[in-house]
Amino acid sequence: MTDPSRSASTARSMGPSVVLAGGGSAGHVSPLLAIAQAIRRAEPEARLRAVGTKDGLETRLVPAAGFELELIDRVPMPRRPSLAALRFPVAMRRAIAQSREILQRAEAEVLVGVGGYVCTPLYLAAQRLGIPTIIHEANLRPGLANRLGARRAAAIGTAFEGIALPGAQWVGMPMRSDIAHADRAADRESARAALGLPLDATVLVVTGGSLGAVRINQAVAAAAADLVAAGIVVLHLTGAGKQVMDEHGEPLALPGYLQREYLDTMALAYSAADLLVCRSGAGTVSEVAAVGVPAIFVPLPVGNGEQRLNAATLVDRDAALMVADNEFSADWLRRVALPLLRDPARLAELGERAAQRGIRDAAEQMATMTLGAIR
Repeated sequence: MTDPSRSASTARSMGPSVVLAGGGSAGHVSPLLAIAQAIRRAEPEARLRAVGTKDGLETRLVPAAGFELELIDRVPMPRRPSLAALRFPVAMRRAIAQSREILQRAEAEVLVGVGGYVCTPLYLAAQRLGIPTIIHEANLRPGLANRLGARRAAAIGTAFEGIALPGAQWVGMPMRSDIAHADRAADRESARAALGLPLDATVLVVTGGSLGAVRINQAVAAAAADLVAAGIVVLHLTGAGKQVMDEHGEPLALPGYLQREYLDTMALAYSAADLLVCRSGAGTVSEVAAVGVPAIFVPLPVGNGEQRLNAATLVDRDAALMVADNEFSADWLRRVALPLLRDPARLAELGERAAQRGIRDAAEQMATMTLGAIR
């Protein structure tokens, strides 16, 4: 830090200095912002800044949320011999130096990391400066950066129970306050009115995430006519640039079928839905549980199976359904989803069981950990 001898009273009069690291995907940026907002609520004078890389969503989302953002080089860990592997030590030393400079300039009293490439050099720099590190891990299989940082972390919070990090505490997934405090029953009418949905219909909400999911979109488009003929209203969030077209190359239009590329807040969709069809990223699964939404998960079939594991935390407790990506089809929707939509008692049961696993105060718990680590 710039002046290690700076008095505690001076530091406190300025408010605690917290640096938050993470980025790349919304799965990292969203919990980072939720933690930052919870810290600000607890300590309005806190000095907060986030650190990311120029290639991640943080370049847009962090400033939009009103927080300062600094950037360091993106240094992926090489997994096989290559030219990038030969350059890795020099690149990592440069990123650590950048991280050290940011931490010192911020007079950081604690570092919060949520994973991703940006975290490794920041964890190493913080350790060398004697700055305590707080970690949040979203995945059942922790990433490399958080496995490294966990060795000397002051505290670790996890989105799911049983994540294998030493001393980890299950706190849930930090999420937007409008989702964490959503009341589906109380918000149902206002959410449907805001989305232009009928108040008394059975509503299926489908989303493949902000980027969309081609297989999900194709299956829903093929089944849309049968769903609306059965009296189901479909709100289809197709993803940016993935609007569903009909055979004439025009946006698919049916009475009772509405499509949008995305919503700025999923809280409206969760409150409006009788049933949700979605991917099973850690954030989505945690939000489904927190709000108590009946859901069918279609795990993204890439990586090391994290999305299937995420979904299983609810599916194994009969709190949600799951179907493999290569099995999800229009026929599957007709055979499985349509009967479920006609069974309000089963939908209510799924929602209630999901809510039993939901945690709504994860961001506040992480804020308490963070502020408690400041000496």
